[in-house]
Amino acid sequence: MAENDKPRYSRISDLIELVIYMQSKPLGVTINDIMERYTVSRRTAERMRDSLLNALPQVEEIDSVDNLKHWGFRNYTVSHIVSFSPKEIGNIEQLQRRTTNKEMKKELQETVDKLKALNRKQINSIETNIELYLQTEGYAVRQTTQYDIDIKILDTIRHALQTNTKVNGFYHDKKRTLEPLGLIYGAKIYLVAREKAKGDGIYNYLLHKFSNIENTDKTFDRKDFSLQEYTNRSFGVYQGEILHVELKFDKDVAEDALKYNFHPTQRVKANQDGTVTVKFDAGGNKEIIWHVFRWGKNCKIIKPQSLVEEYKNYLQTVIENYS
Repeated sequence: MAENDKPRYSRISDLIELVIYMQSKPLGVTINDIMERYTVSRRTAERMRDSLLNALPQVEEIDSVDNLKHWGFRNYTVSHIVSFSPKEIGNIEQLQRRTTNKEMKKELQETVDKLKALNRKQINSIETNIELYLQTEGYAVRQTTQYDIDIKILDTIRHALQTNTKVNGFYHDKKRTLEPLGLIYGAKIYLVAREKAKGDGIYNYLLHKFSNIENTDKTFDRKDFSLQEYTNRSFGVYQGEILHVELKFDKDVAEDALKYNFHPTQRVKANQDGTVTVKFDAGGNKEIIWHVFRWGKNCKIIKPQSLVEEYKNYLQTVIENYS
């Protein structure tokens, strides 16, 4: 190919990102992957690929089983061109400062240290910029109970999730054999699992309540379990009968309600009178009630009537506490 005929692509930043993207995919990327990631036409995606093939001989076609051509790196790394900005490292350091779990705080600090080590040539300027970033941006203190989780227990469960094997352990001082299906992170961390002694039901277990947990070599059938589908059925962590919920927010909080992410199934409507109607389908009555309570008088449960009555009873118990 003559010099003037070599493929060109003017956005160098996209090409560098494409190199990193390829490196992150063991099976390489297809033209369709490039089109979707960069929102470009097929012809532009092909030009981007051709530019990399011309500039980097390490990029090669990778065998695949889907009858599509994949390009990527087999035995080559691009770590020398990957760097992290002070903002990116600062975000992780903010997360490290926010977490209340001692073991996670330690692991996040180790992650920050490794990221800084990868950028050791610019470490002085990075440290200065990170400190400036941390001094000028922060998070409000969240009032929450602090739970210490043994990192060994977390690692044991993660291993079981990766290998699809059962675990034995003590939960509330009772020995149990569980089939781990996933972890849910929120104000607390929950293990989603089956306990065959109870049948085929799926339960949530508070991670900080476990002790002396260990892996086994016994595999089990996940039965097409999807953690995403499981969590989508509940409003928070608690599972229950699926309710068709309708809430109404008054004018004072309408703008906030329109922007609020209540649930993956939510349908939000701005009404002509300035109010906002939110509908979603989920279980977990307790967490729905707790959430509605946070909005005070600005939110009203419209449907279902069973939830309305449950909320009235909840409000009555609150009033009785002040009688």
